Amino acid sequence: MTTPHQAAAAIRARAASVAPRVGLVLGSGLAGLADAIEAPTVIEYTDIPGFPKPRVEAHVGRLVLGGLGGVDVACLQGRVHLYEGARGADIKLYVRMLKLLGCDTLVLTNAAGSLRHAMGPGSLMMFADHINLQPFNPLAGANDEEFGPRFPAMGAAYDPELRALLRGAAAGLGLTLHEGVYLALLGPSFETPAEIRAYATLGADAVGMSTVPETIVARHCGLRVAAVSVITNLAVGLTDQPLSHAQTLGEATKAAADLQRLLTAFLGRLPAAG
Repeated sequence: MTTPHQAAAAIRARAASVAPRVGLVLGSGLAGLADAIEAPTVIEYTDIPGFPKPRVEAHVGRLVLGGLGGVDVACLQGRVHLYEGARGADIKLYVRMLKLLGCDTLVLTNAAGSLRHAMGPGSLMMFADHINLQPFNPLAGANDEEFGPRFPAMGAAYDPELRALLRGAAAGLGLTLHEGVYLALLGPSFETPAEIRAYATLGADAVGMSTVPETIVARHCGLRVAAVSVITNLAVGLTDQPLSHAQTLGEATKAAADLQRLLTAFLGRLPAAG
């Protein structure tokens, strides 16, 4: 089985001078954000040993290394999902690879459905917390002490300092940045109206099919995490509009410009390393 060390070594062989500080993961319809990266080095996932290949439309499958907002980043254009058959080993490989490349921070993005009428399509929601209803934890199995403890704490999964920087960046741009709880589901089917009512009772503000496994692996290995959803639709039962993946991609693409502005400004506010 390929290790994160082997994946990181393959990337260093292609981009020896690049030392990313921040890892970015781009969700459905958001791959175009990587076009803003300066002096990019592009590596196909297929050229990285053991790297999982996304099979969902609009998840490009490339690693882009370069500068954004004055910070060196390693940007993953596309992720793998559990409903595609992804395993814990897949997610651990690419998150831990970012750690080994030098990243101390992971910024996750996705497309999600809203459970709040006031947070409609095109909105941005920063994660305050999450609820994991995926029947899965990527840390199940033998623990690798090199990366983290057997029982990692998740009380502050989304770093308070990073959240404050995101708020400040949004305010400086005049963007509305909602905050809420993201509920992760297995997918790939969308939810029923009864399920959405139940999730609202649990305290969820948005639902989706990704991101939480990456957060768990990142916190286990000591990466600070921030996450932002692009809201692509109101959840079923809150609107008469039928849901589809095409709608998800279309709305995510429309909101990608605001997300790019937010993340670029956020990166520019990060304190100097060290």
